[in-house]
Amino acid sequence: MSHPTDPRRTLLEVFGYSDFRPSQGEIVETLIAGQDAFVLMPTGGGKSLCYQIPGLLRDGLAIVVSPLISLMKDQVDALVANGVRAAFYNSSLKADESRQVLARLHAGELDLLYVAPERLLSNGFLDRLKKLPLALFAIDEAHCVSQWGHDFRPEYVQLGQLRSRFPGVPMIGLTATADPQTRQDVLERLGLQNARCFVTGFDRPNIRYTVVEKLKPFEQLTAFLAERRQDAGIIYALSRKRVEEVADRLAAAGLKARAYHAGLGDRERRQVQEMFLRDDIQIVVATVAFGMGIDKPNVRFVVHYDLPKNIESYYQETGRAGRDGLPAEALLLFGYGDIAISRGLIEKGGNPEQKRIEQHKLQAMVGFGEALTCRRRVLLGYFGERLDKDCGNCDICLNPPETYDATLDAQKALSCVFRVGQRFGVGHVVDVLRGAQTQRILELQHDRLSTYGIGAEKVAEAWSSLIRQLIHRGYLVQDVASYSVLKLTEAARPLLRGEERLVLAKPRIRVKTLQKKGKPQVGDFDYDDELFDALRLRRKRLADEAGVPPYVIFGDATLAEMAAKMPTDEEALLAVNGVGRHKLQRFGGEFIDEIISYLCR
Repeated sequence: MSHPTDPRRTLLEVFGYSDFRPSQGEIVETLIAGQDAFVLMPTGGGKSLCYQIPGLLRDGLAIVVSPLISLMKDQVDALVANGVRAAFYNSSLKADESRQVLARLHAGELDLLYVAPERLLSNGFLDRLKKLPLALFAIDEAHCVSQWGHDFRPEYVQLGQLRSRFPGVPMIGLTATADPQTRQDVLERLGLQNARCFVTGFDRPNIRYTVVEKLKPFEQLTAFLAERRQDAGIIYALSRKRVEEVADRLAAAGLKARAYHAGLGDRERRQVQEMFLRDDIQIVVATVAFGMGIDKPNVRFVVHYDLPKNIESYYQETGRAGRDGLPAEALLLFGYGDIAISRGLIEKGGNPEQKRIEQHKLQAMVGFGEALTCRRRVLLGYFGERLDKDCGNCDICLNPPETYDATLDAQKALSCVFRVGQRFGVGHVVDVLRGAQTQRILELQHDRLSTYGIGAEKVAEAWSSLIRQLIHRGYLVQDVASYSVLKLTEAARPLLRGEERLVLAKPRIRVKTLQKKGKPQVGDFDYDDELFDALRLRRKRLADEAGVPPYVIFGDATLAEMAAKMPTDEEALLAVNGVGRHKLQRFGGEFIDEIISYLCR
């Protein structure tokens, strides 16, 4: 299939979109002109089109470097569905498949080739490329180049040689997550100091951010999922054991959930990923091993069952929700115990400078979780972006926290820590405060202490929340090396003496449904639910027949627009965003038939 030579016509006729998103057009023109570019654009912002369109319009082959084997396959499937000559070359291919790709490469039958960094730099592959006309190099997930990034990969560092070995070939580096220091490091390591830089912003306004205090996490999770039983989502946990436990319990509760982590065999991981992409399962419970390669646009929620180690990871993982631009949710169960575990793991590291960086990043993540101001402002502020007003789409904006004078309660808790000799953890201190009749309290004669039972009017969770806030605010420390016993700090003295007042937020324990929507809005129009569901079923059947994920046929946003505008001929269907000429020819008739059938009922 030949492609138009104008970027906007290519965008419309090949990809089915009527207009570029902010900065896309400028980035495309920069590469077509043969200049280098560095792009910082949020997940779901349309980074791929920035190099795919120049790859089609410039003479020669476009090489796309990605560390993500699964993402390569997804992107190639989507390009082929649009009539683009694309392939991938990585370790997942069998020997004969590799030979076929190389044969197409040398025959000039490819416009875009996705390749892993290891494969690109091995066995004379660069020498092979020297003999071919090249359109451009695109380095995806470019933050992997930097040791300051949250996902540093040693094999990425060698990509710096591309600039010197192919000086006349334009290069573009792309990432969704990089603080200012990481950005500068990426530019230097890739030789992109003279590149045009495009920072389109980090905001994903369609994602609602919610944080609740983690107390009975599985109950909190099931409450959240109860009203989202038809939605696809990802649940992140930090350990393989936790992942399997949560997945098993969700499956036992009747949800289509599967576990995914690095301890599973390659075949099982591939199976889980394929089932999720094809909408055969609803939920994947995963470690951070899952997701970077997931190009599934209709993920409606991401839950963090455990606290991420840094804001970069949190931002990237939550960014896997709502890539289609429709409303999505990000729920974080914020546990102070998770902070202690993360700090302990960081302290075990050998490199003092790396420990300092990781502690700083963890503290920023804690700050986000404890924020009493707009979450989005805190999140974007970390990346150096300022929001002029509150977002109106986070739990703080939609349901401002109540505060209360916690001075007296704090004094009770601090006094109790002192009375038990600063030798016990949170659970025991709470039991003493509430006047529990445990065998341990009786054996230790802690029922005779002056602080025994002085907090009987509060539930255990309220005292636990208070103590955790006192830890974070520096009035108490947890000695992780000594069974997490609580100890007073110097800062506790003036509070105990009544020389200062302490105001705290009342803890959020329940997951509230905030302004629950009947369904997502698409642009400025509403759509027909019943027709949307019928179109999804038709899409699923076509996808299964073609052996591709449903979104490769059409995304949810495209189906929703069909269900709103109800096109009944090819010209009207072509006006729907996401419908290009190739897909119109392949699938258009099926969807027109479905719409006409619905209208004739």
